[in-house]
Amino acid sequence: MLQFVREALGATRATLGATAGDFVGRRRSEDPLVERDPEFIRETLSTHSVIADAYFRPKVRGLELIPPEGPVLLVGNHSGGTLIADTFAFSYGFYKHFGPERLFHQLAHDLVFRVPGLAMLRKYGTVPASHENAGRALQRGAAVLVYPGGDWETYRPSWRSGEIDFGGRSGFARLALENDVPIVPVVAIGGQETALFVTRGEGIARALRLDRLFRLKVLPVQIGPPFGVTILDLPGRLPLPSQVTIQVLPPIDIREQLGEEPSEQTVSQLVTTQMQDALDELSVERDLPVVGSVTPREEESEVAERLAAAR
Repeated sequence: MLQFVREALGATRATLGATAGDFVGRRRSEDPLVERDPEFIRETLSTHSVIADAYFRPKVRGLELIPPEGPVLLVGNHSGGTLIADTFAFSYGFYKHFGPERLFHQLAHDLVFRVPGLAMLRKYGTVPASHENAGRALQRGAAVLVYPGGDWETYRPSWRSGEIDFGGRSGFARLALENDVPIVPVVAIGGQETALFVTRGEGIARALRLDRLFRLKVLPVQIGPPFGVTILDLPGRLPLPSQVTIQVLPPIDIREQLGEEPSEQTVSQLVTTQMQDALDELSVERDLPVVGSVTPREEESEVAERLAAAR
């Protein structure tokens, strides 16, 4: 107990210090990749992950399938609006499994970096989503987590939570081909149950030209506590404590499976098909929204083996 209190105090001190730095004009590096801080991760991981573990009860399966070193492109489905529980659960699980020294970056929308006080995300390796940042991270030997669906997928209506929807985006395939790295799909379920997502509002977003101003293709409506109806999660939303399950699939060696010169579309189709199959499997396991599974299930190792065999 005393050890936990010490760790919690240390994590709180480190987090408050990092947050304060955003408000006192502390100069930031022009290279977002260097803001990742293994010492900060080491000092805060156990405390921060306890909160996520208690609230979202995550199951993160298949981390051992990710190469322990070297560049790899992790391709995930995006859920939960701006409050992406599955990203936090996966990141904490990744660092627990591989340790803070394993280079790991997550790509996030530009708007995340316009909000002061989110230094913790940058210290955990979050960088602005761009082809250039992802490419430089891969060249440095990092595992890079990308969400091709972006705002389009994360704000899909709740009744479409069982769908992989990248909105036709295949840039991740080009990124993997250009850098000759394997793709590891990361499939999550539960995030779209942290609120009732009603509509993307893409028509209004187009009319207001939000894509041109903020790179936003949506102006979505959600229903959740404490304010009821919110737009783009504003003025604020407390996510429902939905149980999150994340399944890592076996690495895809693109050229081994598709030949030396596959097209972006062919690679994208292969990846999204495998991810949809896995999401279908995870959907079958789920008995109730938010609660998750309430009846006995197969052992996690058996699920992973069946998914691997299906690939």
